[in-house]
Amino acid sequence: MTTLQDFSATSIDGQEIDLADYRGQVVLVVNTASQCGFTPQFEGLQALHDSYGDRGFTVLGFPCDQFGHQDPGSDAEISGFCQKNYGVSFPMFSKIEVNGDGAHPLYQWLRKEKGGVLGNNIKWNFTKFLIGKDGTVLGRYGSTTKPEKIRSDIEKALA
Repeated sequence: MTTLQDFSATSIDGQEIDLADYRGQVVLVVNTASQCGFTPQFEGLQALHDSYGDRGFTVLGFPCDQFGHQDPGSDAEISGFCQKNYGVSFPMFSKIEVNGDGAHPLYQWLRKEKGGVLGNNIKWNFTKFLIGKDGTVLGRYGSTTKPEKIRSDIEKALA
């Protein structure tokens, strides 16, 4: 059975990260964008990370420029924007594609595990996937679902 731990990704500062490093943690995987109407969700994502980080929870942010060209910057520009404007301290990764032939393998798997409104495709920025301690996908939340609305599901997964 495939789990989150079977993937790796490049951090926003260019380091290859084995997602097995998150084994035993509850993880929220989010495709982000710096110039989107949902960009203020960075604040809520950081609040979740701050609230539950010491209990084995983390947010993993994956910038994506596939929706309305809303994250056109370089990795360094994206990183600076997120830190300066939202105090983001959770792990951010290098910009990826989440749909199509060039989709990152992690997102190919996530889409297959939990379909959404558009079948398996990601509809827009800030689609969120909740991953359990065992590395399996527990839930998928659309762009309009604010991070604070996921708190009870995170708490259940941490219990």
